[in-house]
Amino acid sequence: MAINLGGVALGVAIVLVRLIRWVLAEKRRPAALVPFVLAHLYGMLAALAALGSVSALGIATWATVWAANVAGYTGLVWGVGGTAPDVTRAQQLALTPGGYVIVFLLTAVLFALWKWAPRVPNGELMQGSFSGVSVALSGTVAGIAAVPLGSSANLLGSWFTGAFA
Repeated sequence: MAINLGGVALGVAIVLVRLIRWVLAEKRRPAALVPFVLAHLYGMLAALAALGSVSALGIATWATVWAANVAGYTGLVWGVGGTAPDVTRAQQLALTPGGYVIVFLLTAVLFALWKWAPRVPNGELMQGSFSGVSVALSGTVAGIAAVPLGSSANLLGSWFTGAFA
């Protein structure tokens, strides 16, 4: 699946709106950004791990990219009269088996936060993960930021598999 410029623009727009809310409504409290930022990073990692695979996470990331593409295309083309070309990175980072373990564990943590953490707004988790998936596949800065994220997951995964294998 490819991401178009509209999908990336939508992901960046979510980040910008969230930052404005953080500055104006949440008085720049760093703790207020934590759920969104962590969910955003998770969304980027999920897109790297599962897009194109036949799995529950793969289907969820595909649906997110599709929704971002459609909404972003509509906003750019029909909303402001622009275009929405494909901006997908040429190569995606491959995760190791340990990296996939880390993605699995983070998925469990995100689900637990979504389900049972009353002080963590579910909307922030949803917006963060949606925007993360939307920008992770782009070929520019957001796509480049996914490389250290995937490499970190692979490193943590090698430690995990070394401890339990």
